[in-house]
Amino acid sequence: MTKFALKGLLGRKLRTALTAFAIVLGVAMVSGTFVLTDSIDKAFDSIFTDVRKGSNVIVSGKAAFDLTDGSGTTPPPFDEQLLRRVRAVDGVRLAEGSVDSETTILVDKKGKAIVGNAPSLGFAIADGESPFNPLTLVEGAWPGAGEVVIDKATAESKDFKVGDTIGVQAEGPVRKMRISGIILFGSVATIGDATLAGFDLPTAQELFNKRGKLDEIAVAAEPGVPDPELLASIEAVLPPQTQARLASEEVASDAEETNQFISGLQIFLLAFGGIALFVGSFVIANSLSITIAQRTRELATIRTLGASRRQVLGSIILEALVIGSVAAIVGLFTGLLLAKGLFRLFDLFGFTLPNQGLLLENRTIVACLVVGILVTLLASLRPAIRATRVPPIAAVREGATLPESRFARFRTVGSLGLTALGFVSFVYGIFGSGLGTKQVLTWMGLGALLIFLGVALFAVRIVRPLAAWLGWPAARLGGAAGTLARDNARRNPQRTASTAAALMIGLALVTLVATLAAGITTTFRSAVDGIFTSDYAITAQNQFSPIPTSVGEAAAKARGIDAISSTRTGEARIFDKTELVTAVEPDTGKVLTVEWTQGSQAVFGQLGADGAFVDDDYAKDHGLRIGSEISVQVPSGNRIVLRVKGIFKPPAGGSPFGRVTFSSATFDREYDSPRNLYTFVQMRGGDAAANTKALKAAVAGFPNAKVQTRDQFVENQMAPINRILIVFYVLLLLSVIVSVFGIVNTLVLTVFERTRELGMLRAVGMTRRQVRRMIRHESVITALIGGVLGIVLGIVIGGLLIARVDFIEFSLPLGQLILIGVLTILVGILAAIFPARRAAKLDPLQALQYE
Repeated sequence: MTKFALKGLLGRKLRTALTAFAIVLGVAMVSGTFVLTDSIDKAFDSIFTDVRKGSNVIVSGKAAFDLTDGSGTTPPPFDEQLLRRVRAVDGVRLAEGSVDSETTILVDKKGKAIVGNAPSLGFAIADGESPFNPLTLVEGAWPGAGEVVIDKATAESKDFKVGDTIGVQAEGPVRKMRISGIILFGSVATIGDATLAGFDLPTAQELFNKRGKLDEIAVAAEPGVPDPELLASIEAVLPPQTQARLASEEVASDAEETNQFISGLQIFLLAFGGIALFVGSFVIANSLSITIAQRTRELATIRTLGASRRQVLGSIILEALVIGSVAAIVGLFTGLLLAKGLFRLFDLFGFTLPNQGLLLENRTIVACLVVGILVTLLASLRPAIRATRVPPIAAVREGATLPESRFARFRTVGSLGLTALGFVSFVYGIFGSGLGTKQVLTWMGLGALLIFLGVALFAVRIVRPLAAWLGWPAARLGGAAGTLARDNARRNPQRTASTAAALMIGLALVTLVATLAAGITTTFRSAVDGIFTSDYAITAQNQFSPIPTSVGEAAAKARGIDAISSTRTGEARIFDKTELVTAVEPDTGKVLTVEWTQGSQAVFGQLGADGAFVDDDYAKDHGLRIGSEISVQVPSGNRIVLRVKGIFKPPAGGSPFGRVTFSSATFDREYDSPRNLYTFVQMRGGDAAANTKALKAAVAGFPNAKVQTRDQFVENQMAPINRILIVFYVLLLLSVIVSVFGIVNTLVLTVFERTRELGMLRAVGMTRRQVRRMIRHESVITALIGGVLGIVLGIVIGGLLIARVDFIEFSLPLGQLILIGVLTILVGILAAIFPARRAAKLDPLQALQYE
């Protein structure tokens, strides 16, 4: 039976290849995901290790609680006199102090800020030849007073050379500085779209507003001094608000958030690989079912010659094993190419990631082989079991078909029950109380899986009416070919339903993303229209990074200003939880309009030294009302007591305020290096060309500041979300491609199955063109069935998700739905090209003799 199975595969090369392709794509996604994330992980590990190069202990400022990277809040710096005390500690061989900044913007020759989604890193280089220095000088010299070294990637992309002048914007206006050298960082090939700017220590302290301060001290031990002993000695001389940690602990701490990001990215991408494999399992099951149905007489003959049911089952399983193994191996190596493509995809949409070359781990090889083979074997079980039910008598009876399973009569009840169970699981994952993130995702994922399986099984009951309805245009406009196509789609509901189900899953997820996107866009635009009552907003070029408060001060000097107010952002510890807090200036009520449940617009100007306002949900959660006291711990460890002077109701699309908002004067007193997230401006004459010009001129010294009208602000705030959505669509395209090959495979197999029928049609006068048209219409009808089911499911699931999320309102994406419908028809047309040409080329005489 082994030889029989292998010969059978070799005798059906095209059908085998088309069946295997679905698994190849799914495994490639799994392989590409692991290769991508392992490569990123290795690159980040190298970065964090290189940063602590030569260090045994790191001394740094100590925040009272853990701070989130990119929040705009940093641990407080400390007095540089501490460096002398650390150097005097027994066991210290070398110690160097430094300061750094993640918002040191380089400016190109056209005066534009060089920014991306990665940090713009600025740092001090106390001694270029120091063992602590992770940089390599490619050309030029280390920086002196008023000089800067920049990374090689920036120098090459912006055509800078040693000796050129470059603009640098840190805490104040842009400064022109001479480029003394070009550098590379550590051992990584690329650091993504981050930029590097290095200065001597005094220059860096001046640029970052940290004169007489340090952020860190790197310490190297004397030979023979154990790290724990050195750590204990240093801790004995440290003042409050500073801490010392082993370099290895610092590396682990630095990498913690990055590891969470990589882990999340891995799960995110693996989900798409799982979707592709899930869709591929439908393709395999359908392909094997059709193949087995076509081989009824062949399998019956084997049974007649003495083969047992177990042997027939084994031969089908062996075929699946071979297909799965070959597909998994091909998919594994295809994943290497896909990983490169994913790097470029993220780069294209502004998410450039560090890279140190592609990394293929043993775990990746094992996972891909196991997943590919298991999915293929599981998908083949039902067709294989059906093959064992071929009666020997079928060998001598033309037109014999496989008998129905004894469980077939329970299909409708079972499929509806499975669908209902899926919705129960999905709804519980969304609305269940006390569930963690993993539990929510698990219940939602299980629910979605059961929903798709249930609908796919139930689809067989509605294929005939759907095909009649969706095939009406083909029958009306396509003549006899269109009528035959509609009848062919209705002839075998099981086959049509299985083929359509593969496409249904991909289109359901595309519709889900489109529905969520429409809800987010509509709700955010509504929120901006409700709150943003001024004319202009000033943000960072990338829209999300905090910018120096001096930007708002410069903008206030523009001619024609009626009112201007900035919103600061930071983190604080409130009610034993780290929260995002914001601070506003007295004129905020003139540029923003808020719906107050308690208080009025006058609250903005009445905050004073101890006033605050909160949103209504936060007030309900903590029992707050006007006059309630809130104890707020800032990163330095200080506690400030604020009194609630207002409670507002944020619109569904969100607001520019954190959970607790107080005055900018209080914020500036308690936070080191305060920064603005937004600056809102009201000007005489409103949004006008002259006002725009005046405002841009006022902030010209800050190239990272972006002046925007209300409409521009909305579009720019949505741009990062739109880029993420495009990435979603591109990744979901993989599952759609798998389903397209499923349709191709089904049509090719039905062409084989209907060879004599096609020969008869040609013999009675059907032209090749009509044959092609018939196959094409059948493909489009099948695709439309999958499209209709997918769109309905996507809208329903999207509506459930939106119902759970308070800050999104449901909005039906009519334009996107029409586009999805058009694309569904195109999918059907494309899938039919090869099978239609193959059917049209059949010789009528040979087709009539086909067995």
